[in-house]
Amino acid sequence: MKFKDFEYKRLAYEDLKKEFEEKLERLKKAADKDEYLKIFDEINEFRGHINSMQTICSIRHSINTADEFYDKENEYWDQTMPLLQVYEVELAKTLLNSEYRKETDIPESLYLTLENTLKSFSEEIIEDLQEENRLSTEYGKLKSSAKIEFNGEIYNLASIAPLMNDDDRNIRMKATKAYTRFFEENEDKFDDIYDRLVKVRDKMAKKLGYENYIPLGYIRMNRLDYNQEMVRNYRDQVIRDIVPLSVELRKRQAQRIGVDRLQCYDMNYNFKTGNPKPHGSLDELVNAALKMYTEMSKETAEFFKMMVDQELFDLPTRPNKEMGGYCTGIYDYKVPFIFANSNGTAADVDTLTHEAGHAFQAYCTFKKVNIPDLSFPTMESAEIDSMSMEFFAHPWSELFFKEDAEKYHYFHIESSINFLPYGCLVDHFQHEVYAHPEMTPAERKACFRKLEKVYKPDITYEGFDLLERGGFYFRQGHIFQSPFYYIDYTLAQVCALQFFIRMKEDREAAWKDYVHICELGGTKTFTQIVREAHLKVPFEDGCLKEVAEKMKEELDGIDDSRF
Repeated sequence: MKFKDFEYKRLAYEDLKKEFEEKLERLKKAADKDEYLKIFDEINEFRGHINSMQTICSIRHSINTADEFYDKENEYWDQTMPLLQVYEVELAKTLLNSEYRKETDIPESLYLTLENTLKSFSEEIIEDLQEENRLSTEYGKLKSSAKIEFNGEIYNLASIAPLMNDDDRNIRMKATKAYTRFFEENEDKFDDIYDRLVKVRDKMAKKLGYENYIPLGYIRMNRLDYNQEMVRNYRDQVIRDIVPLSVELRKRQAQRIGVDRLQCYDMNYNFKTGNPKPHGSLDELVNAALKMYTEMSKETAEFFKMMVDQELFDLPTRPNKEMGGYCTGIYDYKVPFIFANSNGTAADVDTLTHEAGHAFQAYCTFKKVNIPDLSFPTMESAEIDSMSMEFFAHPWSELFFKEDAEKYHYFHIESSINFLPYGCLVDHFQHEVYAHPEMTPAERKACFRKLEKVYKPDITYEGFDLLERGGFYFRQGHIFQSPFYYIDYTLAQVCALQFFIRMKEDREAAWKDYVHICELGGTKTFTQIVREAHLKVPFEDGCLKEVAEKMKEELDGIDDSRF
């Protein structure tokens, strides 16, 4: 069955409430372990169905935010999901206090997430959660509404990106100014949305008894086995071991493209011959991916053929489509779905392989785990699956980039290193924002700019007033919609780079470990998954130094002056 034929039906809240209450009551009165597990399975199917309807609605809404039907349905779920949290909390209490808990083989990671469910909710914050959902949707719709006029054409935030990386420096500059102008013209709106999001999250945290939103944010992100202090120490290591390498790489980049100093519109233009670009149409790229995954392994061959046959992706950018890319899972059908905004740049291949990593993990886990909560691991673990897949795809780069395959390898590794400081900047910024919710919009922007000078000390914004004042963060959706979901990418990137090192030494062993952690889904915590993959936990002292040295050695082995 193709995705377009997947049934969507609004599930009335009163009916869901009644059925949830009935099932919970039966679970509490289960006569023995077998009956308890049978009812537990029923509840999971029921919850999976709710999640499936909400997810199908969300996908179709993000594909076209102007679709009136799914816009209304999305509003319904924004209001309804927080109401259902009451029953999720009751389920959590029941499972945590069950006399059968120690007699079952339910993974301990589920109980850890259930404890977080209890710590992060009370009926007192339902209206706040609804407001948070509404504001998050408002942010997404504001970005998707962008109509950027440039050289007589109209672009959105995704489609103008190739011009921002054009070979002509003057075009790069003007396109970047046009892109930034959208955020300048809507500065008050972005400031207002974020200000209200910060305040509503701070209010929720204080209602739940926390000093500020930071501990609640960690709980909501299911940080199961690490804390703020470990993250702070990790960021310090990035400043010490990665930032100097990143600065050195950008100096080499400036030399390659023939400029004395990189301006903000040069940062993503890496080679005098232009950035590597995929060859062919989107359909041709998908066919190339099908060939790659058919050759990569038996597991990936079955997986990607299923994705193609059921049309489980929406890749082209178009008007009114939400920005960004993601992968999600549809429990009823036991399939993943990939959403992207392709624009003719190397990011198209990165996004396809990245989201395919998430999708492959879901495909593997759906076969082995029937608990919706564990279909995906926690976010930082999930990003290991996606980012590592980008590197496992390297041997097939010629399918996408033809003669530019080696250029792409250099570009991909260099970009991965340069990303780590930025990812930590985003995380550090959010810690500052939620530690000081009283900050004004101007103070938040100043805070972001101050931190930029620590993590990206060589960046300059001459002629870009909003960016010089710290407004770059407006474009980063995670800051608005998924607070504290960004350090995850950096932790996973460090793991993915370790996989890259391992696959060059023994690809078969690295691949075996990769498939293994994909099958685990959410049945283990982050550090447990990293160790199951025979990788070093990024928090460990020396891990980042070793990765930096290995990646510098890898890049030094490629003559980048040829590109």
